[in-house]
Amino acid sequence: MPASLVMTNGHIYTLDPAQPKATAIAIQGDQIVAIGDDDPMKALLGQGGEWIDLGGRFVTPGLIDAHVHFQHFALNLQHVAIDGTMSYEEVLEHIVTFTRQNRSAGWLQGWGWSQDTWGDRGFPDAADLDAIVSDRPAYLLHKSGHAAWVNSMAMKLAHIDATTSDPPSGQIQRDDHGNPTGILFEDAMDLVATLIPRETPAEIATAMKQAQAYCWSVGLTGVHDFDGRDCFLALQMLREAGELGLRVVKNIPAYRMEYALGVGLRSGFGDDWLRIGGVKIFADGALGSRTAAMLTPYEGEPENLGIVVTEKEEMLEKAQQANAGGLSMTIHAIGDRANHDVLDVYELLRQEERKTNRPPLRHRIEHVQILHPDDLDRLAKLNVIASMQPIHATSDIDMANRHWGARARYSYAWRTIWDSGALVVFGSDAPVERIDPLPGIHAAVTRRRANGYPGPGGWYPEERLTIDETLHAFTTAAAITSGQENRQGSISPGKLADLTIFDRNLLTTPADELLDVGIAGTVVGGIFRHRTW
Repeated sequence: MPASLVMTNGHIYTLDPAQPKATAIAIQGDQIVAIGDDDPMKALLGQGGEWIDLGGRFVTPGLIDAHVHFQHFALNLQHVAIDGTMSYEEVLEHIVTFTRQNRSAGWLQGWGWSQDTWGDRGFPDAADLDAIVSDRPAYLLHKSGHAAWVNSMAMKLAHIDATTSDPPSGQIQRDDHGNPTGILFEDAMDLVATLIPRETPAEIATAMKQAQAYCWSVGLTGVHDFDGRDCFLALQMLREAGELGLRVVKNIPAYRMEYALGVGLRSGFGDDWLRIGGVKIFADGALGSRTAAMLTPYEGEPENLGIVVTEKEEMLEKAQQANAGGLSMTIHAIGDRANHDVLDVYELLRQEERKTNRPPLRHRIEHVQILHPDDLDRLAKLNVIASMQPIHATSDIDMANRHWGARARYSYAWRTIWDSGALVVFGSDAPVERIDPLPGIHAAVTRRRANGYPGPGGWYPEERLTIDETLHAFTTAAAITSGQENRQGSISPGKLADLTIFDRNLLTTPADELLDVGIAGTVVGGIFRHRTW
């Protein structure tokens, strides 16, 4: 078959064991025709086709982020950005600047504050927010997404005062006199969040166009999304208009499971652009808000075992319903108790699958941030996918040491889980972290921050992965996770022409220099979506 596009003179790392490396690739339409040496590939170029000299650039299968909140990532590009701020004063300065430049009468929204990066590590309060914005309600999400900081007007609208009871699976932070401080944890966030006018799916779709262009610029060709119904509607709008340029696996929130089962949706339904993943359940909270469910208390907090968002019995009931209907499960679990409970649920699911002769579904745990030593090999034994975010480890070093103490040895344990035989797939959890994959790649192979902290060996260096393993987790593993390994995940004849092109060879670049690597090009479906040369 004549090729419509041939690229030569490259370092092509295929992740295909049948032909691990090549210098050239031939593409017809949206599919790979062949890979090999320059002259044979160039000979395949059809009349009117395009030939591109890669100039020695490094090419991998398209990078896939296996855990994002794409709607929130897209919309957050339009809100006040306070991620990465290193002091409370800096956070307040960002809010002041944004409010001066955006004098809308609507809600002030933002995301990314984290008290653990501030000197005193105390939570913020409504009074300081009131001093900046008192004429409109404000709702600012914690970096983890498991706490919110609101001003007094927002609490007034939500009727939150000293007499308001904590909702189930949530908490209103209070001062010594019982008055709400402006910090809401877990389900208490909904007391305010449900009052914020929702963007329409059309508005979300418009924001997604900017967001997917950013994704191309950092080398992404696909994402696994964990937002809700409006996100799915927006993605469908883009797909119908021919404007969706990322491969998207859409997971289903547990509260929508009944509707999905009612119309007979199954994991894997869809096409190469947009397909159904699994049912998402929250087992617990997060480390940053100290709501991750733990088997033993947080260091220095003898009464705090975190928050169980979904009890094991309820998780099992929902998982059984989903499993029977052909929907896989993907369960958020941070703390060691949450992970233990989820593994117990999956063990029972596997038993049911065997008894009923149903093919085993590709169940996942999202984050797997800390495991009890007794559970380290259970993912492999149960054939459960570890969906992890390497950038979380380097962001969370100080928090994990402070709140988990010696237990932190078993946190973000990529090497241990990999060596146990479990499939490890990587993502970012954007917008909790930057969606850019290179910081995640750097974190996985160094376990150090950009500034070298905490030292040359990294944090628990025995848990580092090699660059080859890390690229597998961002490509092949993501395709296997979503049941798309016959279409994605390697540069192989017959697969989709989704490629990420780097300006340096990642296999020979010193680990300390990975953050200096640039994305030279991103190809999705045989089309350059981003190109720098």
